[in-house]
Amino acid sequence: MKKQLSQKQQSELLTTLQNRFEENKARHKGLKWDKVQGKLQANTGKLWILNEMEKTGGEPDVISYNKRTGDIIFCDCSPESPKGRRSICYDREALDARKENKPENNAVDMAAAIGIEMLNEDEYRALQHLGHFDTKTSSWIDTPSSIRELGGALFADNRFHHTFVYHNGAESYYAGRGFRGSLKV
Repeated sequence: MKKQLSQKQQSELLTTLQNRFEENKARHKGLKWDKVQGKLQANTGKLWILNEMEKTGGEPDVISYNKRTGDIIFCDCSPESPKGRRSICYDREALDARKENKPENNAVDMAAAIGIEMLNEDEYRALQHLGHFDTKTSSWIDTPSSIRELGGALFADNRFHHTFVYHNGAESYYAGRGFRGSLKV
């Protein structure tokens, strides 16, 4: 599969990302778009990943900048769990364990195919400090192996202006549950 965008696609995506960046300055105080754009143009493979995040409804935006490493962190900032990544179970093992009514995919494999990392609990909670996300949906989050080995998986949402983390069987899936991811550039 071709993992490179055409010049036109790159230009369109950069315009979309810049507009979102400018409209949501509170997510990345003190960071200038020129710095972000320079990093993206030097790493065009990352543009393909951001485009996949965009295509699946993630609305990626910059949420942090690590001055020490120079990493710029993008995250899915769609108000609700990305629409193109919902109705999925947690991972391949859970998908394979379902005998009937299997979902089409799973969060772990989809994240890997896109090229992003699923948010862990700390990252999900940090995202909630930048706005109110998943007030009507929920998102699978990276689950510690000690929980996954027992058949469970974690998901989170925001209700009543509070972030909640829950557990479910990893094979479960719901129309309103997807996952959020992040990308270092």
